[in-house]
Amino acid sequence: MSDFLDQIKAVVFDLDGTLVDSQLDFSELRRRLGWSEHTLILEHLATLSCAIEKQQAAQIIVDFELEGARKASWMPNADLLLQQLNHRQMPMAILTRNMRQATELCMQALNIPIDLVLTRDDAPAKPQPEGLWLIAERLGVAPNEMLYVGDYLFDIQTARNAGAYCCLYRYGDNHIYAEQADLVIDDLLDLLVHLQK
Repeated sequence: MSDFLDQIKAVVFDLDGTLVDSQLDFSELRRRLGWSEHTLILEHLATLSCAIEKQQAAQIIVDFELEGARKASWMPNADLLLQQLNHRQMPMAILTRNMRQATELCMQALNIPIDLVLTRDDAPAKPQPEGLWLIAERLGVAPNEMLYVGDYLFDIQTARNAGAYCCLYRYGDNHIYAEQADLVIDDLLDLLVHLQK
């Protein structure tokens, strides 16, 4: 099933819910914004035509993300996984829907050992593929030589849209996306076993 793993030359990670736990409760954010439960936050923000409403909503989102970044902690075994991949000299990157300011705060607080980090301020937000294409270009690999590791549907869709492979980090109720992923892991360290082939 995992023959494609032989061709993987770089691993790209989602940030929230994959490498770090920022305890971001998006239902709470939607409540603060006064938006309905299933609203796609960044997508809805882009459709607001009233400049004042848009600015106020954007500020609520910024404050919420910074709050999360200040509380961020490692997901189980994420730090060990990155140490091991660095030890093996596996090229790595991060692609997140977060904004640059919150991402940098989180990266510094946890001393995350990845240099190439793209946020929604650097490329169109996931599930758009441009972020992964930029990362492929900067790492000097083809999109189909990259494995994108995430915990949500957007991560799988981003990999698909970019022509990369996707790995679902499964926990909680995100198992509903498992069938759509190329690889599913229940512990981040399992990734090492798959990449060892």
